[in-house]
Amino acid sequence: MYKYILEQASNINWMALFALLTFFFIFSMSAYLVFKKDKKTLNHLAHMPLSNEDYQ
Repeated sequence: MYKYILEQASNINWMALFALLTFFFIFSMSAYLVFKKDKKTLNHLAHMPLSNEDYQ
């Protein structure tokens, strides 16, 4: 079985696999960072465009 898998490895499009892995890594890291953020900070950022305070 492993011999068959290794024989078919030459047909793998390595650039597409690299792009998929890169996308998965960036997506998972961004999801991790969003869920790790403090809820107070996210609430502040969510209401920023609607508030009348001047942010400098």
